[in-house]
Amino acid sequence: MAHGKFDTRLVIFDCDGVLVDSESIVCRVLAEEMTKLGMPATADELDEQFSGRPSKDCIVDIETRYGGPLPPSYFNATESRIREAFHTELEAVSGIHEVLEKLRTTDLQTCVASSGPHAKMQITLNKTGLWEYFDGRIFSADDVGRGKPWPDLFLHSARQFDIAPEYCLVVEDSIAGVKAAVAAGMPVIGYSHNGVRSRQLEAEGARVIHDMQLLLDYF
Repeated sequence: MAHGKFDTRLVIFDCDGVLVDSESIVCRVLAEEMTKLGMPATADELDEQFSGRPSKDCIVDIETRYGGPLPPSYFNATESRIREAFHTELEAVSGIHEVLEKLRTTDLQTCVASSGPHAKMQITLNKTGLWEYFDGRIFSADDVGRGKPWPDLFLHSARQFDIAPEYCLVVEDSIAGVKAAVAAGMPVIGYSHNGVRSRQLEAEGARVIHDMQLLLDYF
């Protein structure tokens, strides 16, 4: 490893917050719907608590706070509102198209490994024009027994390419994701466009960038 670069053969991208700017939308809707059910919450609070974790784990936390199973109306409202907001507001993370175009000119392999379900990624990646970059190489926490911060998803992704963990470079924006990458024995770049969580990402073992195009310095 020289000049900050890694000996990389596979670049593993998280989805939400790394490829698509979706987390602020989801947390805003969840906070509003939780508040309606008598669980006052803010988008920032939920971002801190849920970022990078599988949705099924987040639901368990919400139900614990609620004191039992959530009503069907909650799921119907959140799903329809998030889908509508994705359609009208969702954008790709700034600079990611340029990064992916550059990667196309290299011999590096790429894939997505996200805590989100496949159906959600199909919507968000298609909406932002990113699906074509990863079609057939998209992995979800639903594909493994344990989601982030466990290493299972990243190790599963690497096995699909028969590439050892030390030759994989993970790009993450969440604490749970960085922990999962470190546990998998993979170097990790932490993306923090607004500086939020920078120190925490570094403390967990990530090299932090605030501009996605700076990722190109590591190839």
